[in-house]
Parts: sequence; C-alpha cells; structure tokens
Amino acid sequence: MLSHKQIWEAIDRLAERHELTPSGLARRAGLDPTSFNKSKRLSADGRLRWPSTESIAKVLDATGASMEQFLAFMQPSANSSGERAGRPPGSSIPLLGFAQAGAGGFFDDGGFPAGQGWDVVEFPANPSQRSGVYALEVQGESMMPLYRDGDVLIVEPGAHVRRNDRVVVRTCGGEVMAKVLLRQSPRSIELMSLNPEHPNRTLDISDIDWIARIIWASQ
Repeated sequence: MLSHKQIWEAIDRLAERHELTPSGLARRAGLDPTSFNKSKRLSADGRLRWPSTESIAKVLDATGASMEQFLAFMQPSANSSGERAGRPPGSSIPLLGFAQAGAGGFFDDGGFPAGQGWDVVEFPANPSQRSGVYALEVQGESMMPLYRDGDVLIVEPGAHVRRNDRVVVRTCGGEVMAKVLLRQSPRSIELMSLNPEHPNRTLDISDIDWIARIIWASQ
C-alpha cells in the first residue's frame, strides 16, 4: 500500500530529477505554484493531504515521465533519477530548445553540451554507447514538413558526417540550423533546407563553429 510519505517523496524526487523545486514542478505542470509546498501536505488540523490523481497526471505529462518511473521514485533506495542504488544510470540526456542553442555558454569548443540551463529527456538507448549525445527541441515551423514544433532531435557531436546526413550546424555567429548535408569540401559545405520555402545554404568552413549529426527524432 502506498503511503502519504512515499507519494510526496516521489514528487520531490521527480522535481529534483528535472532540477526543479516542488514549486517549479507544479508551475511546469500548469498547477498553482504552491500545490506541492510542504505546507500543503498537511491541513491546519494536522490531517494528511494527498496530491490528486489529476495533479500527478499533469506532472507526468509535463515531465515526460511514465507511471512506472514515478512508482520507482517511491522506493526507499531510489535516488533522484528514479534508479535504485547500485543500478547503472538511466537513459536521460541533456535537452535544449533550438532558440536557446544559439546563445553562448551551452556548448564547448567541440560542440558538446556544457554549462547550465539544460533540461533532460529520455533517450531510447543507453547514452553511454554514444558519448555526448544530447537533444534539441524544435520550435516553430521552419523545419516543416519533416520536423514539427515540439519534435525532439537527438544529436551526436563528434560523429562522422557524410553526404545526405541530416545535421545540426552552428555558425560562429551563433546561428543554429538543421539541414541536410549535400556536399563538403575543405573550404565550404552545401546544405539543403528541410523546408522547401527556405533556400539552401553554402557556408565557408571558417564560418562554422561545429556540425553534428542527427541520429534520431521523436515524432
């Protein structure tokens, strides 16, 4: 039988898993920011207050967590990632929106994720097999019809890229774009736009900060 303490500890661990406070988790789920505050867990006369099933459903939807993962957080030996002590790490990888990717501080010189401000997303494979993989969330309609707003692209920096690969390119000026690699020479690269309404691009190699291959997309 689930206890009051287990339910609230699972919510706290889920918030920690996403580097949020309980208030931040409630806000992300579209709830009143005070919904998960410590003061709301007991009534004025000392009776136990339980989170509603609707609140839990909204939290799971907002974080992308499954009910199985939420139940795992209730285990006494579970850590903030929902894993029991001694088990290998889960399959979460860093997540960032395309609009934020052009700003400074999110990548190192090799195009690998760095710094603060990243969220997390579940990856359908063990990330230890692909060092440095991360996710970018599509924002807007500039990549239609291939990628829609809200789709998540899994990117592998440092991977060898070949002709016709779908790639993410960041210019030295901070522009980040998803394209198809048409041709690469020692001096330039040619990129085909995913959206036919946008022109293809040719960029000098000296203008490119990094280029990384898209290896998977959630659609």
